[in-house]
Amino acid sequence: MHIVNKKSCITGLKTVLLGIAGMVAFQANAANELRVCAGKDEMPYSNDKQEGFENNIAKLLGNALNRKVTFAYWSDARYAVRDFLDKKQCDVLMGLDKGDPRVLNTKPYYKSGYVFVTRQDREIDITSWDHPYLKERTFRIGVLPDSPGKNMLLELNRFDDMFDYQVELTDFKSTRNRYVKIDERKLVDDVVSMHLHAAALWAPSVARYVHDSKTPLKMVLIEDNATRANGGKIPMQYEVVMGVRLGDEALKEELDKAITSNQKEIDAILEKESIPLLPI
Repeated sequence: MHIVNKKSCITGLKTVLLGIAGMVAFQANAANELRVCAGKDEMPYSNDKQEGFENNIAKLLGNALNRKVTFAYWSDARYAVRDFLDKKQCDVLMGLDKGDPRVLNTKPYYKSGYVFVTRQDREIDITSWDHPYLKERTFRIGVLPDSPGKNMLLELNRFDDMFDYQVELTDFKSTRNRYVKIDERKLVDDVVSMHLHAAALWAPSVARYVHDSKTPLKMVLIEDNATRANGGKIPMQYEVVMGVRLGDEALKEELDKAITSNQKEIDAILEKESIPLLPI
């Protein structure tokens, strides 16, 4: 005859109920939280002190969604999607180019472009890559590795002229299969010191430093008409989106609504940063 151990059954039932309660509590916390992937030391975008403009935009949207914002900080941008978003350490990644296939794209929340940064007192008036100055071998222009600016130096046969500066930027390390962090303030500082005549940089990365410079600087959006020799376009302007894990349509829709209803407030954060904005 089989005898049922009632005490054991009750204990087992309690364990199951506690497990269910824990799962419900976890889901409730997840629903009340907006977990954001952010760079640990990626100013002016974000840092672990929450001093970046992307930190502020994330908190704005968290308030709009009535969710507490928490940050999961990555150190290597190459693995932010794979090791943080996909592995559910966070739920949304800020500052991606529109069309990134690794994620669900929210609607764009701003559009900006690459800029030429020059000293005001040098009166270097360039707005496009067609300007004759940029073809002169003595005209020193700084660009980042793997940027549209680098592509244009190659198109203009100016890459070799600036190769010394390129390797100087990366401390003579190859960027192939390696994340080499370059502080873009260096290029701004090199314009100030006249080590460079100009720098071509992504405006959101340097607008703060250009604005705060004690030496008056000029920041001009580059005309979006750059092309390769074969006629292919090299874009100078980009729409920026947030990335959500593939399959998480519900969060994407929530963020889309929050972006739409808070666009003026988002623009105000970006304008305070001195970022030139273009119509989306």
